[in-house]
Amino acid sequence: MSATGKIKAPRLSLINITAVGFNNSMRWMYTGGEDNSARIWDLRSRNLQCQRIFQVNTPVSCVCLHPNQVELFVGDQSGTIHLWDLRTDHNEQLLPERNMMIQSVDVNGIGTMLGALTHKGMFYTWTLKSVFNKPSRIYPKMKLEAHKTYALKCKFSPNSEFVVTTSADQTAKMWKSSDLNEVVTFTKPGQQWVWDCAFTSDSEFLFTCSSDSVVRLWRCDDGAPIHEYAGHQRAVTTIAFQDGRPKQDAEITAACNSPPPTTDIAVVVDDDVKS
Repeated sequence: MSATGKIKAPRLSLINITAVGFNNSMRWMYTGGEDNSARIWDLRSRNLQCQRIFQVNTPVSCVCLHPNQVELFVGDQSGTIHLWDLRTDHNEQLLPERNMMIQSVDVNGIGTMLGALTHKGMFYTWTLKSVFNKPSRIYPKMKLEAHKTYALKCKFSPNSEFVVTTSADQTAKMWKSSDLNEVVTFTKPGQQWVWDCAFTSDSEFLFTCSSDSVVRLWRCDDGAPIHEYAGHQRAVTTIAFQDGRPKQDAEITAACNSPPPTTDIAVVVDDDVKS
C-alpha cells in the first residue's frame, strides 16, 4: 500500500480486472481478470506481489471467497464455475448450462449455499457441505429465471435468509434463499441498468447503484426507497458498503466507471458502459 492507501499494481498487468476481494485478515487479495486467470496477491510486502495464479481457458468474469477463507469460486465466460482449493491447488468444475456466461457468484455468510447468476438471467443455487481438510461438497439445489434480460449481480444477505439479483431490466429483486420465492422488487422509473448491490449488516436495508449515476438506499421489508446519493456524472457500476461503529453514521463508497488517471489502482472498471 502507498501512503495514499492505493495498491501499486505491476504496470505490465494492464488487463481489465473483473473481480477483487480481500481475505478476513487483509493479508492477501484476490483478483479475476480478462487474462483468463484468478490471482492471489500478497499485501504484506511494500510492492504488490502475485503469489499464485489459477489459469482457465476463457476470461474470468467473477470471483468469490468462501467464508472458510480457503476456497475460491471462479466464474468464467464459458459458463463454468471453478472451485479452487487454496490449501492443495485442487480444483473442480461446475457447468450449470451451456452457452451462458457466469456473470456473478456468491456464497452465503454461513458457507452452506452457493449462488450463481448468468448473463441471460438464470440463477442457480447449490448446497455446500464442508468436509474437514477437503474441498466442499457441492449439490445442485434450485434453478430460477430471475430476469428475462441481461443480469449483472447476485448477493446473499448477511443473515443468509435472502439473495438479491440485479439486471439491465432496471430492477433488483430479492428472493428467499430457501425456496427462491420472490420477496420484493426494488425499482424506480429511469434508473436504467442496476449494476451492483450491498446489504447493511442487519439485512434490513439495501444499497443499489445504476446507470443513471445514482446510488439508492432501499428498505428490504417493502422495497421502499429511503434515500438517493447523487453526484456522479456517469454510470455507477460498483459499490462497497461498511457499517459504521455504533452511534455513528454508516459509510458508503461507490466507484464510477471512469478509472483514475493513474495505474496505481486495484480495480479498473471499463469506460464503455452500457445503459
